[in-house]
Amino acid sequence: MPKSASIAATPTASTVPPSVERLASLLDDRFRIPGTDVRFGLDSLIGLIPVVGDLFTAGAGAVILGWAVKLQVRRRTILRMVLNLFVDWLLGSVPLIGDLFDLSFKANLRNVELMRGELAQRSG
Repeated sequence: MPKSASIAATPTASTVPPSVERLASLLDDRFRIPGTDVRFGLDSLIGLIPVVGDLFTAGAGAVILGWAVKLQVRRRTILRMVLNLFVDWLLGSVPLIGDLFDLSFKANLRNVELMRGELAQRSG
C-alpha cells in the first residue's frame, strides 16, 4: 500500500472507542441505589478510601483524557476536560462532602460527552 493511502481520515464521533465509553460509565454511573434514580460508579466507591481512592480514579479518568489527545481534540476542550478531572479530584478529596459530590458530578461522563461533541462538530 502506498504511503499516501495510509493517511488516517479525520476522527469522527464514532471514533470514540466503546472501551472509553464503558470506562466512563464504570467510573460514574454503573450502579444504582435500589428504589432511587441515583446512579454512581467506582469513582464514588473507591473515593471512600482517603487520598489513594481519589488518586486512583483521577488516574483512570486520565485514560479518557489520553484518548482525547490521541483523537486530536482541540486544546480548549482538553483544558475543559482537565478542569473537570481536577474539580472531581479536589472536591472528591474532601471527607464526606466529597463523597456526596462524587454522586452528582460525573466528570468522566462529562469528558466523554465533550469529546464526542467536539468530534461530531468537526465531522459535521
